[in-house]
Amino acid sequence: MALTSVGTPALWVGFTAFILLMLALDLGVFHRKAHVVGFREALAWSGVWIGLALAFNAGVWHWIGAQRGLEFLTGYLIEKSLSVDNVFVFAVLFSSFAVPATYQHRVLFWGVLGALVMRAVFIFAGAAAIQRFHWVIFVFGGLLVLTGLKLLFRRDGEVHPERNPLFRLIRRVVPAVPEYHGEKFTVVRAGRRYATPLLLVLVAIEITDLVFAVDSIPAIFAVTRDPFIVFTSNIFAILGLRALYFLLAGAIRRLAYLHVGLALVLVFVGTKMLILDVYKIPTPVSLAVVAGLIAAAVTYSLVRAPAAAAAGMAAPPAQEPGAGAPTTTSALAV
Repeated sequence: MALTSVGTPALWVGFTAFILLMLALDLGVFHRKAHVVGFREALAWSGVWIGLALAFNAGVWHWIGAQRGLEFLTGYLIEKSLSVDNVFVFAVLFSSFAVPATYQHRVLFWGVLGALVMRAVFIFAGAAAIQRFHWVIFVFGGLLVLTGLKLLFRRDGEVHPERNPLFRLIRRVVPAVPEYHGEKFTVVRAGRRYATPLLLVLVAIEITDLVFAVDSIPAIFAVTRDPFIVFTSNIFAILGLRALYFLLAGAIRRLAYLHVGLALVLVFVGTKMLILDVYKIPTPVSLAVVAGLIAAAVTYSLVRAPAAAAAGMAAPPAQEPGAGAPTTTSALAV
């Protein structure tokens, strides 16, 4: 299967330079000093990242064409929706490790930076596999359908990403101190370097994102095979992940049915890949279905929770931040 891309060398270099510049401004200027990120700041940064993504989408639409513009928008919406699961896991990790709110942004910054590198590797590896072996697309589709069904019929339970075998191995091999030392990831004692709990949290976040990529990367290949569109839409969704966490962390308990919408999205995009040789679902239809499923899940969550409280019933099976929240790939991460 031949893969064509609109990404010229100049576009790849320009986009990468832009992302590095934004990250440098983020950490070196706007968040040079550690502080607690409040709701207004998180809302402002969410607006910045979403605005940049939509501006880029408009540029793709204008200079490259409506088809690629629709593919970018659909892929961005899918990745943005699935990234909400990361928010749940971040809340669990920060609660489990009692990470001070002042240092959470620093951990997420470096976590997202590592995620960008891993996603790039996954995307290019996936594109190469699809180009060489057509049947890989059906493996991706089956994986997404199974993951979606597993999430749809899951039983509630606490999530413990820190129990991941790889994380436990790293924790056993790398010497660590039990207390925090400001925003430092490592400290030196008696001439020997030790990891602080902040570094262990960062490792857990990176491992968790590695697991999430197993779902998110195949999902976007259901929309487009253009590596440039896959990469840019995925990166823009990941870049807004930190602001999304600080924006939604306090509202997690109200999104009790979001996992249903995410599950149906995974099943839909997986099915789209499985029937590719029989019928190709148009991109505008995919965009409408994904947007409709997520909007319906969020709306029902916001309407159902107050109604249940007013009726004196128990709240839906949502979790408090840090108490173990539902995630798409939590079973793989444990």
